Amino acid sequence: MLAILWCFAAWTSTEPVEGEIAARSNAAVKDVVLDKKRVAVAGRDVTFSAEAFSPEGRRDALSAVEAAPGVRLVNDETRLVPEAKPFIWSAERDVVRVTLAGSAPLPQVKGRLVEAAKAGLGNVEVADQMTLSRGAPPRFDAAALLLLDQIGKLKDGKITLSDDKVSLSGMARELGGREAIVAALKNLPEGFSVAANDIKAPPYVFQAYKDPVASTVTLTGNVPGGNVHADIAAAAGRKFFSEKVVDNLKDSVGAPASFAAVVVPALGALSRLSTGTLVVTDREVKLSGDALYDAAAAQIRAGLGANLPANWQYKAEITVKPPAAPVDNTVCQQLFADLLAKARIRFESGKADLSPDSLGLLDRLTETALRCPTANIEIAGHTDADGDATQNQALSEKRAQAVADYLVRGGLPANRFTAAGYGSTQPIAGNDTDEGKAQNRRIDFVVK
Repeated sequence: MLAILWCFAAWTSTEPVEGEIAARSNAAVKDVVLDKKRVAVAGRDVTFSAEAFSPEGRRDALSAVEAAPGVRLVNDETRLVPEAKPFIWSAERDVVRVTLAGSAPLPQVKGRLVEAAKAGLGNVEVADQMTLSRGAPPRFDAAALLLLDQIGKLKDGKITLSDDKVSLSGMARELGGREAIVAALKNLPEGFSVAANDIKAPPYVFQAYKDPVASTVTLTGNVPGGNVHADIAAAAGRKFFSEKVVDNLKDSVGAPASFAAVVVPALGALSRLSTGTLVVTDREVKLSGDALYDAAAAQIRAGLGANLPANWQYKAEITVKPPAAPVDNTVCQQLFADLLAKARIRFESGKADLSPDSLGLLDRLTETALRCPTANIEIAGHTDADGDATQNQALSEKRAQAVADYLVRGGLPANRFTAAGYGSTQPIAGNDTDEGKAQNRRIDFVVK
């Protein structure tokens, strides 16, 4: 009977004792950094298994369990987390997600990296494929958090940390993004360095669209800031004499060399089209649209390539719009007057050389002349009253002849034009103001 009672008492009291020992053992290692921790109690003996992140942590955890009240014997099944050599961590971004992979040194660091990625990338999905490993370099978490800040600047790409060396590849999300990443990497913790940076800048795109229906020229895309932006907008205003220039350009860093020297003449080519699109991407110029007449199409194709700096490429897809219906001489005179009321033909200062800014207007005048097959046209040159009268007379004649020559190159018979110079003898405004002088410096078309 005594044996039966002893067994009964042992059976009824063992479970509470084991529970207390298990609770004390778990409490003893509550604040110790461990992974996959498990405590199993049989009587007063404890089987303790866990993965520790350092030899010191493993010893401290085992000592804490051994010192827990009521524990008689500890069966040690702990082990160290595997060491990674080299210690590699990466963050990779594609269209829909950011994937964190490689090794993290501690669970809390792993969790902090995931939360930082979610917080910094908005609605982008974050996939956690990190494993826990020993061997992280000092200040790993600070370096990884800084690198995570850079992944948001990428459209796609990968950032890899191998021990204390950083490698980057991919495409920046915006112009200036690559430069911003380079600047941020200067703040890497001590001991870390950049082994490779293959981040590419996105294409530097400038676009212009000429819409004859809305009578607008819309500029979009990228442009260097400051004076370059202002100069390009001003050039567009001069070249597109009858269209409103809509400036939607964004000031951006990273423009290719000779950007302005390419865009300005390319805008001149676009101004000669009835409708068209200009796209300048890095070192390539694409122009497409309808020229006003056959000769203009050939001139635009040849001129676009001739004006480009070395190492630039071009593609011109120029067609010719259907010719407009012929008109009588009275209508022809009105069409010339309407065009010349919107803008004046410009010349190089003091010379008879036609300004590139006037090519769009000259093509419109040529197109109009083609619609007047029976008209004989006097092209009359006029100057202001400044300077020597004889020189003004000669200059007005040369300028009138330069315009006539332009129309002849457009395919018109030379015998339909008479170039006449009147110097300053036929002013239409006073010569005592700059505005009046500018009005007097003109070319008139007179249909006869």
